[in-house]
Amino acid sequence: MFFFFRILDKLKTNHLTLIKMKKITLLLLFAMTLYSYGQNTCDTSIDVNIGIYNVPAIDGDPAPINCINSHTNGSHGEWYKFASAEALQLTISTDLASNNGRDTRLHVYKGSCESLVCVGGDDDSGAGLTTVYTFNVEPNVTYFFVFDNRWNSGSFDFELSESNIVNPPVDVVSFTSQSITNIGSPYIIVDMNGDYLDDLVTTNSTSVNINYQKTDATFDNITVTTTNAVHNATWSIAAGDLDGNGYMDLLYGGGRGATFMLANKSETSNPSKGYTTNFTQNSPGIYIFSQRTNFVDINNDGLLDAFVCHDVAPNVYFINDGNGGVITHQVNDGNSVDLGVLGRNYATLWVDYDNDHDIDVFISKCGGAPDATKNRLYQNNGDGTYTDVSVASGLNSPIQTWSSAWGDYDNDGFMDVMVGASNGSNEFMHNNGDGTFTNITAGSGFDTFTNTSHEYIAKDFNNDGFIDVYGSGYILTNNGDMTFTKSATNYGKGAVGDANNDGFLDLFTGGNLKINNNTQGNWIKVNTIGTTSNLNGIGARVKITSALGTQIRDIRSGVGFKHMSSLTAHFGLGADTAIDNVTIYWPSGNIDVISAPSINTTLNIIEGSTTLNVNEELANSVSIYPNPVTNELTINSSLNLENSIVSIFDLHGKKVINSYFNSNTINVSKLESGIYFLRIIQDEKAVKLKFIKK
Repeated sequence: MFFFFRILDKLKTNHLTLIKMKKITLLLLFAMTLYSYGQNTCDTSIDVNIGIYNVPAIDGDPAPINCINSHTNGSHGEWYKFASAEALQLTISTDLASNNGRDTRLHVYKGSCESLVCVGGDDDSGAGLTTVYTFNVEPNVTYFFVFDNRWNSGSFDFELSESNIVNPPVDVVSFTSQSITNIGSPYIIVDMNGDYLDDLVTTNSTSVNINYQKTDATFDNITVTTTNAVHNATWSIAAGDLDGNGYMDLLYGGGRGATFMLANKSETSNPSKGYTTNFTQNSPGIYIFSQRTNFVDINNDGLLDAFVCHDVAPNVYFINDGNGGVITHQVNDGNSVDLGVLGRNYATLWVDYDNDHDIDVFISKCGGAPDATKNRLYQNNGDGTYTDVSVASGLNSPIQTWSSAWGDYDNDGFMDVMVGASNGSNEFMHNNGDGTFTNITAGSGFDTFTNTSHEYIAKDFNNDGFIDVYGSGYILTNNGDMTFTKSATNYGKGAVGDANNDGFLDLFTGGNLKINNNTQGNWIKVNTIGTTSNLNGIGARVKITSALGTQIRDIRSGVGFKHMSSLTAHFGLGADTAIDNVTIYWPSGNIDVISAPSINTTLNIIEGSTTLNVNEELANSVSIYPNPVTNELTINSSLNLENSIVSIFDLHGKKVINSYFNSNTINVSKLESGIYFLRIIQDEKAVKLKFIKK
């Protein structure tokens, strides 16, 4: 490889830069020269090469496009450009001793000055508040990069360094861009009006802008005027139907607090289309440095609650009291849902990692004191409490992360996790099925994926039946053997859903909708419609079996860090032409089984529409005593009940105890007096027994 460098004007010869030249027969020594200069416009961008440079001040034209997808751009920028005759991996870094943690912000583009396209960018991935951004450089393509003054206008240094591309990126999936009218952020792709078609949504302080998907894959755009949001969705957004009226409500995560936007069912302004026509505000008026927001049924009463990560204090959660979506505010105080009390909480992802059919939670941590910086996994005990199993599981690593991508990447029936780095190295952890995880990063492709980001999501983009990762704007395609291939194209960060109802997942990155061009691979989609559980079925586990094996999805509101992706469970089937069955484990404890459904279609499953049949063998071999019971209920069986799931329900159908069978006695002393039902599930076989608690 040859690099040719221009010697700058003699006025600049007092500074040092690193000049690197490779020749076939001669290896030259390195010389350092530090240049101090910048340029104020794209057209006059200065060529830079491998080396260290000084930016004297930021006073030029601003960065025209926000490539970081957080905060607004600064009012000024300094412009540079880079090109190479060969493919390489380039790192732009201000994480240098000379900067002493100075706050910098970077945007990277390619194309021409008249038509720039985001490659990516970075704000705080380096130590302190510095910038580190790595990307793959295509041969003979000019890249423009701009430092903006969003946080700092003063002088600082930056370094360009290169490395070889070990595994050249490949675009396994391609997309066609479609312009979308939108007036804000974050980006949402979710069914807003209950027609089971994913819509496109953005927000600002006074409106919610909705592009309603129609059956012909076009959109109707409507701007819904709202009362002023006390706290805009500057950090994150979540969607869920809090009051069960069939219209999606929104939770804004802002830098000073959270705002709830509740969708009214009124259709007076346009009854023919059935749109949600008004939003009302219900802000609790408390300080939260909001990070990831989620909707989830925390107390398992069938109503959606809300959870908000707090950056500088204990997390905050809101319990739905059932009065039209009005909620009561609570702060984690160590006495109830004690999740992440140390602050520096960046994203919660609710996932059933241990397959006991109640939902656990993983918290991505970033920065702070040593204890606060370690990621956390909390196991749901099945009785309204949680246990910190971070150390026992092996997931308490101090990776600086803002989000994680949970999915069953090898289709063994257990959720694995890719912990996405916002600074440093990624981590890929395999679920061993016994409550522990093994680090399998080496050789997976995540070890050489050096891009850092706030956004990581697990989805199957090529419908081959193996979950891929959408991270840092790239798609890392699952090769089916727990290795991943990075896409050559950076598609930008955003939300994921099916924007044209063709069974292939698309990307919504703001003004651009990226339609998946793939046509190979069968599929099925499942919408969960709760009755005893919340209407969206958030917290449900959907499982399918086919010739490929077993695939699982959890219904989650709020994945990644900022945006909101579809609540529809999507499965790629590859070449499989039939499905044995679809099983839904609802948050309530109900189970529905659909046998031999059609493929390449969408199932809308109402909770309780099918039943898990009681198994006669199991029923004849299990008994319980004493009955009535005061403290301990004993299960007697001639069968081996190991790995069975034992649940207890009250007369209203609420699940009050849930656990794996690990003893033939269950402590029921805390239950109130009354009639209860005990259910045992083993390998899709069930038995249900009634008992009385004295």
